[in-house]
Amino acid sequence: MLSKRLVACLDVRDGKLAKSVKFVDTKDIGDPVEKAREYYLDGLDELVFYDITASSDKRNIMLHVVEAVAEQVFIPLSVGGGIRSVADATDLRLAGAEKINVNSAAVQRPALIAECAEAVGAQNIVLSMDIRSVAADARCPSGYEIVINGGRTPMGMDALAWALEGERLGAGELVVNSIDADGTRAGYELTLTRMIAEAVRIPVIASGGAGRPEHLQAVLTEGRADAALVASMVHYGDYTCSGLKRYLHDHGVKMRMSW
Repeated sequence: MLSKRLVACLDVRDGKLAKSVKFVDTKDIGDPVEKAREYYLDGLDELVFYDITASSDKRNIMLHVVEAVAEQVFIPLSVGGGIRSVADATDLRLAGAEKINVNSAAVQRPALIAECAEAVGAQNIVLSMDIRSVAADARCPSGYEIVINGGRTPMGMDALAWALEGERLGAGELVVNSIDADGTRAGYELTLTRMIAEAVRIPVIASGGAGRPEHLQAVLTEGRADAALVASMVHYGDYTCSGLKRYLHDHGVKMRMSW
């Protein structure tokens, strides 16, 4: 059995670390470079960096912030926000990103996934999906809909169908982010995560809702996720990366431990 991963998410707005609840009421809470170094030194497995307004503002990601973060961490760094072309993906790789996260632009032009996978390798392309629960209908038979532009634009697109299409086009990994659970700290959306994890053959990162260590244990076991993404619970100092990994290890979840 492969080890599960702990992933921390840095949502960045105007160069500052930010956090929202259900994609609204966003507040600046610190320096992303300082947090990146802190989490790396504390045993984090992987870091995700999102420029959360790049797509909605129709601008490119802030490369200087990515470069500053990449200089501080020596673990996989996954970066997303405003990626619309192979050139954007290449710029991020040169800035120090190991993995490229595509989201809104890929929904609008799915060929972007295949183009980036061919250019930098499928294993380095992550399809990040922002998803909300809806009444099941002909457009969204799974009961889950894709939303883009930082949660601002519902697409009437079925989340399960999009996950399968993203895999077919060459994505090497999926981030399943529940808008309904985002920032609530009430637990991951287990039904959504498990549905997608069981349908695809590529790794799934569960995102949205982590508040207590048992939430991570649940999504990595019941939810079938390969990795659990955390934000608020470490950003505000309630838990540490090493403490979360130790809890999971002690409760039977195979983790990469440094001791």
